[in-house]
Amino acid sequence: MQTMKVEHSFNEKEKIDLFDGSEFACLMGIKTIEAREGYAHLKMHSNGKKNPHGVVHGGAIFTLADQAFAVAANAGKADRVAVSVHIQYIAPASGDLEAVSELVAENGKYSTYRVMVYEGKRIIAEFDGVAIQVST
Repeated sequence: MQTMKVEHSFNEKEKIDLFDGSEFACLMGIKTIEAREGYAHLKMHSNGKKNPHGVVHGGAIFTLADQAFAVAANAGKADRVAVSVHIQYIAPASGDLEAVSELVAENGKYSTYRVMVYEGKRIIAEFDGVAIQVST
């Protein structure tokens, strides 16, 4: 297995700004509300992200969850990348969405995060992701 070496050092705010300013996050209109090591709370408007049934496209929901996972996994000192993810869609959504990501387990270089996606207080999807640490 080839290891990725990351050659930069950012403080926590710079890392969050880097993720918020990434091309895809900007394209999708995703913004971080709050983040700290092992935790992230993000939001995304639903305008322009609906499928032919008039509900938010599953790919947009996945993208929001994945971004929340990435922000939570990288908000601290270490840099992490995803190695495995799984999403379960629970209910359709037609309004704006929020995602909350939390660290649930750590085992050496690997950490597991659970992301819950909400429309208001209603659960839309549950996402689990495993990340590997690529730098400290």
